[in-house]
Amino acid sequence: MEQRRFLPGARVSPSTVPGIAVADTESQPLALVYRGPASTDDCPEAVAALLDGQYRVAYIGPDEEYPLTAYSLAKAALYAQPGGGSLAPAWRSMRDYADDIRAYVQGGGNYVGFCLGGYLAGASPGFTLLPGDANEYVGSSGSDLDSTADTVLTVTWRGAQRPLFFQDGPLFTLDNGAPATVLATYPSGAVAAVVAPCGKGKVGVVGPHPEADETWFSEAVLPSSGAVHPELGRDLVATTVAR
Repeated sequence: MEQRRFLPGARVSPSTVPGIAVADTESQPLALVYRGPASTDDCPEAVAALLDGQYRVAYIGPDEEYPLTAYSLAKAALYAQPGGGSLAPAWRSMRDYADDIRAYVQGGGNYVGFCLGGYLAGASPGFTLLPGDANEYVGSSGSDLDSTADTVLTVTWRGAQRPLFFQDGPLFTLDNGAPATVLATYPSGAVAAVVAPCGKGKVGVVGPHPEADETWFSEAVLPSSGAVHPELGRDLVATTVAR
């Protein structure tokens, strides 16, 4: 199943994210954000900005400070897979790292996936981290979306209606009886954000983009009023790392 290219996120460079490579943050836990062929320009920076303040943030990937290896992952309290392009080419770029990522999470690590990162947490194809799978929300049963174009979609997050930036994100199907915490649902009732155990670790995934800032909406010519919710992204992260 081909996914459309995701809109680049907020234009945040490493030098403008205080949590990245700043000496006085060494006491903070390390969050590694993937940046490479499976991410779209600026999407990793948007996730880094979301994590800044709670974590010492660095990038991990083929040409980054941290190469994507088991040794690098072992240093991290959190690994984040940001938005990106189409699922099939993204998986081709990531499949050689799948065993290391899965071992990291099952050994006690934390994985947080945003949109494409949510697809990749699934199994068809993906890292097989979820007690279930990730599938396309557009065109799914009960969905009134029939286009993969950028839009604002209202989800129910912990009982409250929250509009969020959305572009062909996944829904999540869970195995019967899976010990998962559903944070958000789509208008159809399908799962939009969920946290679940994976071995000794945990995985948290979201279909929409709570990390999106005002620039995402302006570039897509969409209204941003009431739709910028970084606190929801932080809720996803906090729920994932909680023990």
